[in-house]
This record gives sequence, structure tokens and C-alpha cells, in this order.
Amino acid sequence: MKKSYEVIFENNKKWVESKLAEDKDFFKTLSASQTPDYLYIGCSDSRVSAEEMMGLKPGEVFVTRNVANVVNTLDMSATAVIQYAVEHLKVKHIIVCGHYGCGGVKAAMTPQDLGLMNPWLRNIRDVYRLHQAELDAIEDGQKRYDRLVELNVQEQCINVIKMAVVQEQYLVDEYPIVHGWVFDLKTGKIIDLEIDFESILKDIQKIYNLTNSEWVMSRKKNKNLI
Repeated sequence: MKKSYEVIFENNKKWVESKLAEDKDFFKTLSASQTPDYLYIGCSDSRVSAEEMMGLKPGEVFVTRNVANVVNTLDMSATAVIQYAVEHLKVKHIIVCGHYGCGGVKAAMTPQDLGLMNPWLRNIRDVYRLHQAELDAIEDGQKRYDRLVELNVQEQCINVIKMAVVQEQYLVDEYPIVHGWVFDLKTGKIIDLEIDFESILKDIQKIYNLTNSEWVMSRKKNKNLI
């Protein structure tokens, strides 16, 4: 057990050496600042690595992960990450990425008491409730499971769009855009669910419009005068 732990530091040493061999200023540049275009909201599953599957380098994607890529606005960790990414890092794209074979989604489909996981899994069970007619009509259990993974991503995208900071920033700068993806572990491919961000934003703003403030209108007006 100790040896498997210590190998991490050996790997880190080799990684540092390889990066410096490619670029002697790599860590100097890396430590200076970060200007990512992407915020990635993903699952904590150990098999899914955001930067690696996206082909991006350190500093190019801001990442937050939790069980089943849930965006619960009562979760201060998730909301703080989104607020910081949008307001300070000025990310252009927010990606909610689920994956087929998600243990969190599977657990939410299991009718049993899972203790402290219950409140968290309730978010996914609520997704099932919202789409129960569609899901119950799918006879194949695996296909129903996969579809819930997709619908969970879709609903978490909507939860992101509900946030004031996202609505306000988009009104002023026309970004960030929210995207929904699913990663297929069996093929390694990213599947774009083609979430219609503008249409969803327009549909929900009757209830969730949080942009009618003097501050937002003033920022938009000043930008248009530039």
C-alpha cells in the first residue's frame, strides 16, 4: 500500500522533468495566471479525466466535480465555482458532462435507503420524476439508465442557466454558453447533447429572470456605447 502511494511522487518527478524538457519556462508561465475558456462540471468518477479527454493543457479548463455532476444551487461549492468562473475568469463556455455507467445515477435508480447519500441522490430522482413518462416507456433497462444519464445532464444545464451570474453575464457579453455532454466510457467519445442554450434561457426567464437590475442594464448600456 505504501509503495503504491509513493509511486505518485515518482510520477510527479518524471512529469516535472518532462515538462521542463519541453519548455524550461513551463512552470513560470503556469504559475503566472489562468485564463481558461471553459468551466467543466463533471462527475467525480475516477475513470473520467476532463483535461485528458478534452485534449487540453493545464490552465485551459476550470474544473469542478461531484457525484453524478449535479448542480444544486444550495451547494455552495458548486455555486462558488460557477460564480468565480463566470465573473472573474470570464469563461466562454460552461460544460456539464455526465457519463454512461455513472454510479450515482445507477444508485438513484435503486429503491433503497443509502444513508447520507439520500439527499444528494434526490436531485437525480427528481430528474426521473420530471421525465417519468419517457423513462418508464423504455423497456430496456440499460437504455433507460443511459437516457437518465442524458436527462440528468440536461436538467443540470438548466440549473446552471437559472443562476443570476450566468444570465447577467450573457446579457452583457453574450457568453458564457452552456453545453451538455455525455462521455462514453466504452468508446472514449464525447457526445454533444446539443443543448439549445438560448431557447432554454428564453423559456425559463418568465420565472427565473434575474437580470432586471440597474447594475446589469447599466453595464449593457455602457458596453454598447464603447
